[in-house]
Amino acid sequence: MPSGKTLKLILYELLQFAALITPVFVIMERFARLMRDIKGGNLTYWLVVAASIAYMTSVTLLVWVPLKYLMLKKRRFITEVTQWRPTALAYLLLSTLPCFAILIASSKVQLDNGMWGERFAELPVSLVLFSLICVDIVERIRPCRLRGQSDGQDTDFDMSGPVLTHLNQVTTVSGQLHPDEGQNGLTGGQPVASNGSTPGRWQDNTESPRRPPFSTQAPTTTYLYSPPSHSWSYSGRLGSLWRRDGRSEVFVDSFLFWLDTVELVRVAGEPAVFFSAWVFPVYIFAFLSTLRMIITPHSPLLASAGVALQDFPFFVIRVALIVVFGSVTPVLFPLKNALVCLTFIYFTFLTKLRIFRSQSMF
Repeated sequence: MPSGKTLKLILYELLQFAALITPVFVIMERFARLMRDIKGGNLTYWLVVAASIAYMTSVTLLVWVPLKYLMLKKRRFITEVTQWRPTALAYLLLSTLPCFAILIASSKVQLDNGMWGERFAELPVSLVLFSLICVDIVERIRPCRLRGQSDGQDTDFDMSGPVLTHLNQVTTVSGQLHPDEGQNGLTGGQPVASNGSTPGRWQDNTESPRRPPFSTQAPTTTYLYSPPSHSWSYSGRLGSLWRRDGRSEVFVDSFLFWLDTVELVRVAGEPAVFFSAWVFPVYIFAFLSTLRMIITPHSPLLASAGVALQDFPFFVIRVALIVVFGSVTPVLFPLKNALVCLTFIYFTFLTKLRIFRSQSMF
């Protein structure tokens, strides 16, 4: 019987492969029915279906399977990749990009043939985004165990940083020297600080350090940090409500991560936008925002990539859509895009200027 790791690996690979081929087959089958209605006859329908099957077979054998083989064998040039995810890049190029291209082509075909009432159903478009989210979730949760409670050590969920726990008064090194010693001098019997001592403290194995009777050195305040805890516990009657698990939070974070892109794609499905030239920039910007999935979830590059690939382009296209078509998208989303761009520019660039560097102003 295969081990638990083998079963988990098979499950993840099957989920990702299903997310790779299902959106393409559904979108192409819908496009084949559209072409059959325009051209007439079943020959066009089966040609499009056969083309989709040939495409997925080719990319699976030539790209997807070799990439997975190299990752499972942990080749050196694959294991050295730490800031981006090769699987996510392959998925976007092999599945998401063709699906968006077919959606744009269907809009152009219907517009040229005067089929104003025919549009792609909402289900295929949602399936493309749902498959994208599933691949993202699998990539994030892959290092985790599926059974048992999370102890915070088998996950790669990186919190924002250490947490300030308490303060401690620590005297300076110069204030702990003997009165007859200099700043850089040592007496014959004075031991030096050991390698395991805390920085900023003087360690004496024979006696505790003495401060000079009239020392002017005031004790300094140091901040003691501890790593954040991945789990919360409460022993009361409602202790189950205090528990948290990083594995379940991955699903919530992934859907929130793609919420802005989902809203923009929904706008592309509006009849006024879908049967116009605006569908091209909407789907193009939506695909560019999906490129953020290539970056690892906790990479420092993700913030700047989010502004460059999502928030700023989305703000521009949404303002243009509101001006041209009216209230096709909630005003909340362009406000969110503008706020994210402004705060990123301020805290990343403007705070380096001298006028914003002084801590006495704010």
